[in-house]
Amino acid sequence: MSAREEILGPVRAALADVTAVPPAPPAPRRTPVPDVVALFDERVADYRAVVVRSTPDRLAAAVAAALPAGAAVVVPAGLSVEVPGAVVDDGTLTAADLDRIDAVVTDAAVGIAETGTIVLDHGPGQGRRAITLVPDLHVCIVRTDQVVADVPDAVALLGGSVRDGRPLTWISGPSATSDIELDRVEGVHGPRTLHVIIVAS
Repeated sequence: MSAREEILGPVRAALADVTAVPPAPPAPRRTPVPDVVALFDERVADYRAVVVRSTPDRLAAAVAAALPAGAAVVVPAGLSVEVPGAVVDDGTLTAADLDRIDAVVTDAAVGIAETGTIVLDHGPGQGRRAITLVPDLHVCIVRTDQVVADVPDAVALLGGSVRDGRPLTWISGPSATSDIELDRVEGVHGPRTLHVIIVAS
């Protein structure tokens, strides 16, 4: 008998006479937030991210302003804005190649107002996880119609991505950690700087 069978055997036996599983209770909800985008803006900024507002016609200029002069930039295929001079990732860039890249620009899948979290499901415009974790600067585009109130709303929207087998990356501010003395160090396991552009939809 395998370890898997040894563990699952008793579980199956315990559930043998269960005919129906009741639905999970709905998640408790807070009082609706009157302006989820304003709350998202505030919470993302609380994480020491740079947050700017833009309109669709000024998005290219906002992205250009977020990138340092002369920076090496990578973008995923299907990005919603053109970034002149950027390398479009085709999946062949190695970790060493990405280590020489200064910045990445991506779209987002969902923004969560209550927690100031951005979720990538690595579909079109978001690319593979490696390009969002290695460069030191991540410029992320979030459209106002992608912002939801809380985590249950986000999970409901992301169900299709999970069923399709796509990974989810949840980003709450720049990558940071601290030691036992609470000395904060940024950029240890992801971008040191997060620049979020909220675009009116």
